[in-house]
Amino acid sequence: MTMSATGNESLARDALAVLQPGFAGTTAPDWVHRRIGEGLAAVALFGRNVASPEQVAGLTARLRAERDDLLVAIDEESGDVTRLDVRTGSAFPGAHALGAIDDPGLTRRVARELGRRLAGCGVNLNWAPSADVNADPGNPVIGVRAFGADTDLVARHTAAYVQGMQAAGVAACTKHFPGHGDTNVDSHHAVPRIDVDEETLRKRELVPFRAAIEAGTRAVMSAHILVPALDPRRPGTLSRRILTELLRGELGYDGLIVTDGIEMQAISRTYGLEHGVVLAIEAGADAICVGGGLCDEGTVLKMRDALVAAVRSGELPEERLADAAARVRELARWAARARSGAAVEADPEVGLVAARRALAVTRAGAAQAVDRPVYVATFNPAPNIAVGHETPWGVGAELEQLLPGTTTGTFTGPDAGQAALAAAGGRRIVAVVRDEHRHAWMRSGLDALLAARPDTVVVEMGVPQSPARGAVHIATHGAARVCGVAAAERIVAG
Repeated sequence: MTMSATGNESLARDALAVLQPGFAGTTAPDWVHRRIGEGLAAVALFGRNVASPEQVAGLTARLRAERDDLLVAIDEESGDVTRLDVRTGSAFPGAHALGAIDDPGLTRRVARELGRRLAGCGVNLNWAPSADVNADPGNPVIGVRAFGADTDLVARHTAAYVQGMQAAGVAACTKHFPGHGDTNVDSHHAVPRIDVDEETLRKRELVPFRAAIEAGTRAVMSAHILVPALDPRRPGTLSRRILTELLRGELGYDGLIVTDGIEMQAISRTYGLEHGVVLAIEAGADAICVGGGLCDEGTVLKMRDALVAAVRSGELPEERLADAAARVRELARWAARARSGAAVEADPEVGLVAARRALAVTRAGAAQAVDRPVYVATFNPAPNIAVGHETPWGVGAELEQLLPGTTTGTFTGPDAGQAALAAAGGRRIVAVVRDEHRHAWMRSGLDALLAARPDTVVVEMGVPQSPARGAVHIATHGAARVCGVAAAERIVAG
């Protein structure tokens, strides 16, 4: 294939347009500004780019001086997965808490207020909500990020979230198509596999995505999962059967298809980064999410060049790349219009209101009032990559404010229970766990602690699958900062 200089430039612009790269630092490096001028249509923000809302607003304003309709994407699910509040914990409960309340109007309010705050920072594409049905409670990567395990509940809250987010002028990106809830492998590390029949997929996994499409979701994110009932060879992100025939053809979706992070090992280790990008666009994806662990110019240029080379060799039809780039630019135009047209009244307390309503409190016995300093024993599991290590969680800081003199310790491993007992001394204990059902060491540690101190208050901040235990058991349905605030208030109030 031979091309003119103009054709080469157009091809390179299209190849840049489909990339959504991240970068390091709280100001954009020069290469980002330069590549925007060459056709880059989107960038992605992560926790490493955030110091304050004012700083993010300044960063995005400077980027838009290069291109007014630039898409600025972020992975801000709220709850456990937060980027805006990465160092403090989220001001909004996550999906599982909203599903536990089951008030779609409240979900809509929470998403609208979150969208308002994102828009105020110059963000106009949010890689949320999760429409995954949490069919496997042991799922290592979804869990509290899902609205729940009931298909219809997930569908109605997915739709409400999409409506609320987009009412604020921020495009929602419903994920992880065709559904990541019934997996026991984290796709950050390997390719998960869902071995259910096609009828089950249609009745369970696809229902929330249909609801999101009907609600007008502007983007859908693909999952790096193998679903043999749909495609025995390729994971969703690289499957024409899943992205083009099913999502576009059968479900009638006409918006932007974004991949999950292309650097995740489910793709990069199995297919290679550059080849994975080509296969994803060929399969029907329109935009490539990059940047969880890759944020340099060289990576962006390798991907651009791989797409250009694939077109020149005939591996990737030029029309497919042009169509993908056109869909990116169309969403950018929508977001620019929405930014100028959205006027959303602030609803600053809605996050805490929702967190309070999400609490489920079980009293196992005659509980004593908590009216003096306590010892907070936090049983801390390793977080998944989506949540990250930076974001604090628990109830320690909140109880230290309400009950001055309270102290906190963090425990992990087979001796966690005995270590917590020794550290607590004679003080009453508040034990904080997260997905107790997934961690044998946590379960045995809590057993040891409760055997010695049955007046312990237990706070479960993950998916509440284990039986309620302790004098008082509080399930928060998530570990957002406001969930900790709500639980601490309830502990003190009795």
